[in-house]
Amino acid sequence: MPELPEVEAARRAVEENCLGKKIKRAIIADDSKVIEGVSSSEFESALISKTIVSAHRKGKNLWLLLDSPPFPTFQFGMAGAIYIKGVAVTKYKRSAVKDNDEWPSKYSKFFVELDDGLELSFTDKRRFARVRLLNDPTSVPPISELGPDALFEPMTVDEFMESLSKKKIGIKALLLDQSYISGIGNWIADEVLYQARIHPLQISSSLSKENCATLHKCIKEVIQYAVEVDAECNRFPNDWLFHFRWGKKSGNIKGKKIDFITAGGRTSAYVPELQKLSGTLASKAADKPRKQASKRKEGKAEEDGDGDEPSSEEEETTETTKSKKGASREKKNQDDARSEEDDEDPKEKSGKVKTKTSNKQEKSAKTSKQAASSRNSKKPKRAK
Repeated sequence: MPELPEVEAARRAVEENCLGKKIKRAIIADDSKVIEGVSSSEFESALISKTIVSAHRKGKNLWLLLDSPPFPTFQFGMAGAIYIKGVAVTKYKRSAVKDNDEWPSKYSKFFVELDDGLELSFTDKRRFARVRLLNDPTSVPPISELGPDALFEPMTVDEFMESLSKKKIGIKALLLDQSYISGIGNWIADEVLYQARIHPLQISSSLSKENCATLHKCIKEVIQYAVEVDAECNRFPNDWLFHFRWGKKSGNIKGKKIDFITAGGRTSAYVPELQKLSGTLASKAADKPRKQASKRKEGKAEEDGDGDEPSSEEEETTETTKSKKGASREKKNQDDARSEEDDEDPKEKSGKVKTKTSNKQEKSAKTSKQAASSRNSKKPKRAK
């Protein structure tokens, strides 16, 4: 979920509240999946007595410049978030940590207490984020591989048109490519394409100059507006697709139907009546709505759950609620989980699919072996 506006809001919160303060205490989670390349004890030792000089961002990555290297660097993933105790930092559409939760959260991966008593925490419930300790964050991946930042380093209209004319891939896939433009994720891509009235699968090089100029304008306006309101989604304009794209089934915006297709490896919300394919693709288009949530396995929802439901990444399970009220709540959580899955990195999703496929194959082989053994045991002995 966190994209450029959410990470920028976190950067500004750190900048406004933490600069010039010394780190008095640090607690780094013993979680090698999130804390990459360094032990928790080494990380903690590298932070103690250091002063936070500035906060920087590129794309969906944030790093803190201290008075001497190395520097803590945060790649937010799907659910990474910065929290400062007593300070209102932006909340995501589905925030993993609630105001009345314990502090620091049990999902905290990076926690520091500053010399004036202020406390900062980076949490990640789903464990797709990465926290690193680097001497020069901009010189190594992932930051060194990023394209120009959509807010700080925007292309000119002419540069944008020229670059699109050379791209033979779908426009949404291109917008999601962080090496092309950094900071745009699934919800921003859906929003700008909706506002520009461009189909997510339209080949980039086939866009007219007018389409390119409109898209360039929409990217600028959507990102700047979201940043200005500190990514508080309840302050986004009421007519933004953002408020409607989280649905699990086809919905409506201003009386027009919303459908879901896969574009750039992500489930994409668009309005067929307004966003139409043009050129040779138009005749080949198969704008099939995403399968209804009821056709998916319930186990997938529990695996990718968010909100109040524990994630399988934390190796927790969810009890099935038997009452009508409980069943309704569980159905909502499953739907939310599927919608959250739609924003997941395709590589992460691919890994899950492979794991689940392997498990199914193992179970199938085991069942076949047991069945064969049973048949052999029941086979009558030949009479001598």
